Amino acid sequence: MSVPPAPPLLLASTSPQRPAILRQLGIPFDAVAPRYEERDAPDADPADLVREHALGKARSVAGQAGDRPVLGVDTAVCIGGRTLGKPGDAAEAFAMLEELSGRTHVVLSGLCLMTPAWELVHVAETSVTFRALTPRDLAAYVAAGEWERRAGAYAIQGRGAALVERIDGDYLNVVGLPAALLVRLLAERFAGVYGFG
Repeated sequence: MSVPPAPPLLLASTSPQRPAILRQLGIPFDAVAPRYEERDAPDADPADLVREHALGKARSVAGQAGDRPVLGVDTAVCIGGRTLGKPGDAAEAFAMLEELSGRTHVVLSGLCLMTPAWELVHVAETSVTFRALTPRDLAAYVAAGEWERRAGAYAIQGRGAALVERIDGDYLNVVGLPAALLVRLLAERFAGVYGFG
């Protein structure tokens, strides 16, 4: 008896990391750019924001999905109650990394999985501790340019791995998609369809 192919998820994202993680997990998908504008109130709770943005991204493309599941994800880097966005230039990247040096920060991801019948929205949290970075460490990393278009000014899946001393939680969440959470939801809602559960 042949098993019918799993319907590809519709991923609402322009991130290169999220498709790479879905391919790594063997989850079929099609990616489309979300038609959603993020608006962050300065005093908003970061967990509420990533939840809201993930839902907004998923809803913005749901009309293109038909009966297929839609996946929306939003990630934030937080330290000391503040959210670090994407640095605008090398000087801002240097300052962000200097702030993260020798400290623990939190990577939060909102994940929305939806179909025409239901919406699930959850938040995954991973703690990342940087080693104490010297001015030379910081200058070399910033000069490499990997900080560009990266929340928190680093990419753990690249040279940024050398900045990290410890990680507690889902590594792939720091890369850009909370894989453990997604696999759990697929196993619960689509047992066997995507190879989980």
